[in-house]
Amino acid sequence: MAEPSAPHLRRGFSLLSATALNISNVVGVGPFITIPLILASMQGPQAMLGWIAGALLATCDGMVWSELGAAWPGSGGSYRFLREAYGPDKWGRLMAFLFIWQFIFSGPLEIASGLIGFAQYFSFLAPGLTALDLKLIAAAAGIIAFALLYRSIKGISKLTVTLWIGAMTTLIAVPLAGIGHFSAKLAFSFPPHAFNFGTGFVLGLGSAMLIAIYDYMGYYDICYIGDEVRNPARTIPRSILLCILFTACAYFALEIVIIGVVPWRQAIDSKFIASEYMQMLHGHAAAVVITLLILWTAFASVFALLFGYSRIPYAAARDGYFFSAFAKLHPTKDFPHVSLSVLALMSIGAAFFSLDAVIAALITTRVLVQFLAQIMALPLLRKRLKNELPYRMPLYPLPAVIAFLGWCFVFGSSGWDYIRFGFLTLAAGVAAFLIHARVGHKWPFASPISAANP
Repeated sequence: MAEPSAPHLRRGFSLLSATALNISNVVGVGPFITIPLILASMQGPQAMLGWIAGALLATCDGMVWSELGAAWPGSGGSYRFLREAYGPDKWGRLMAFLFIWQFIFSGPLEIASGLIGFAQYFSFLAPGLTALDLKLIAAAAGIIAFALLYRSIKGISKLTVTLWIGAMTTLIAVPLAGIGHFSAKLAFSFPPHAFNFGTGFVLGLGSAMLIAIYDYMGYYDICYIGDEVRNPARTIPRSILLCILFTACAYFALEIVIIGVVPWRQAIDSKFIASEYMQMLHGHAAAVVITLLILWTAFASVFALLFGYSRIPYAAARDGYFFSAFAKLHPTKDFPHVSLSVLALMSIGAAFFSLDAVIAALITTRVLVQFLAQIMALPLLRKRLKNELPYRMPLYPLPAVIAFLGWCFVFGSSGWDYIRFGFLTLAAGVAAFLIHARVGHKWPFASPISAANP
């Protein structure tokens, strides 16, 4: 009698479900709460340039992700790319550790931002709720997402498409509802000196782009579950680029239509811009319906993030770069249940902080290692694999250079307090790595014998 095979990840994601996962990750509550912030950053509708600049950065960076993801289609995403590109025995060990280190903070923070946004829009339906009530609602949404994810990949793939349909319904319904009332004169009522290309304009654009890239973030989510993707060399690049194209068009249309109905000076001060926009057009009942759809969309994003990110500590632990408990798969349902459980708990805890603090900490902890170091890994990949790459970005290295400069601009636009926080987090990660390596007798403290058998 043949022995049962060991638990393993199953390739259940097609192009449709992979694109759905990415879009569900990107299209959360973000654009519905950040439109006022983007307008405020440049004091007028010229802030739509932030959406365009963010889309350009996401597209160029998406090509980097596509090339790396097609070459190394395994669980872990950036962790795997950094480890392999910089060398798994030396510098790659450091880079992989630093990614996991920042991810321990940034992953749950990103998930928590969706939970906080969910609770913030929920307060439109129940305006009498206290701040503590809203935090408990955010935590409850996290618990429900965790419960739905605690199952086999087959069921998750189908559920992802279902949640994606709800998110798409929201994105389409909001601009469609206002097309008949749209005023181009109102939408493009630029203030005096709106395009005075001085220091103020550049700084404002940087702030708008920072917010926009937060809303685009997640176009690469499929790279975290490469082991569960069918035909990854074709599916990963296509799902990333399709996601960016769709969301860029949707976000631009969303802002234009909303400020073509609600004057931008009024929209800047709105806490529930989509709900108030719908109430202005079609009354309170319609506003309630669109609020429910936005809640669905926010939950879909939380679901996609928690699903994809739970595979990162799993991949690191499986390869011996993180605590071994995270490498455990569920004995019958074949998913990393320990990693999923830990990240869910940390995300729920982070949901008790403010949204502004969560977003700022998320961006500054992620850019230096995940994006900048990953772009620099691309030439190392090409040197190693040469003509064996299954996907090559067009016009190399121009998109990579644009992405690198774009991320530097976003990081620099976050403000000195957050820049210092980013560098301090990185320095603490290096110190933690050295302690970890010293205790485990790994590089750069490995003995000749252990170095020969890493």
